[in-house]
Amino acid sequence: MSSARPAAAAQPSAAPRPRAGGAALRARLQGWGLPSAIFVALLALWESSAIHGALGLKEYQLPYPSQIAQAIIDRREVLLQDAIPYTGLEALVGLILGGLLGFACSVLFANVPFLRRGALPIAASLNSIPIIAIAPIAVLWLGFGQPSKIAVVTLMTFAPMVVNAFKGLYSIDPQPLELMESIAANPWQVFVKLRLPHSLPYVFQALKVGTTLAMIGALVAEFFNAEHGLGVTLSNNIQVAKMPMAWAAIVVAAVLGLLFFAVVSLLERAAIPWHVSYRKR
Repeated sequence: MSSARPAAAAQPSAAPRPRAGGAALRARLQGWGLPSAIFVALLALWESSAIHGALGLKEYQLPYPSQIAQAIIDRREVLLQDAIPYTGLEALVGLILGGLLGFACSVLFANVPFLRRGALPIAASLNSIPIIAIAPIAVLWLGFGQPSKIAVVTLMTFAPMVVNAFKGLYSIDPQPLELMESIAANPWQVFVKLRLPHSLPYVFQALKVGTTLAMIGALVAEFFNAEHGLGVTLSNNIQVAKMPMAWAAIVVAAVLGLLFFAVVSLLERAAIPWHVSYRKR
């Protein structure tokens, strides 16, 4: 009697999986494709005078993109000299100082109840002070140099950091806190292991908002008794109706703000790769 082995069931061949890198690249292209197309379309409408006709604007009121680009090329040395060592430095230093001071105050508010009840609303209300009123006072106190401009940027970026960082430090579910208490963790360990990691997404969100506020604060502060900076270039050229150069200063300031935002985003990705916003990608 011959023994025959049962035929093995045919296994279906596994379908090749798409590469994760290719899928990520396609997702990024899809995410950037529509905004890029809209941006190019707006530039085309602008250059073709369609926007001028729709809004009833003249060339001296709104220069064309080609004129702005030519102004940037012709005066690139002046623009870069104003952007990097003056406006960019003021925005960067003010953003760092405002972020550090805001985070330090949020730690105090999260741990000291009477400060949380009394000082937190005052710190949050600083965001409602108009910058046009702060800048002349800063010049009066600190002089015409860069310290007064840095002070304005610091004050503008301080309040968003206080509010966001406090929310991240304080709004923690009770279960993790109870777990830390059950293993006899001291306050420092609770802060380092629980509160600080929980607050980082809120901190980076405040920094992203701060990049925009920092550039606005630096530009507006330079309108008042400043000798250098993109704000001075913008103000002086508007006064003599040299609008392509004025818009060139605006474009350079916008690009500088986008660079700050990109740097903060890269730091966020490196610091909190575990966050759900990155794990879903």
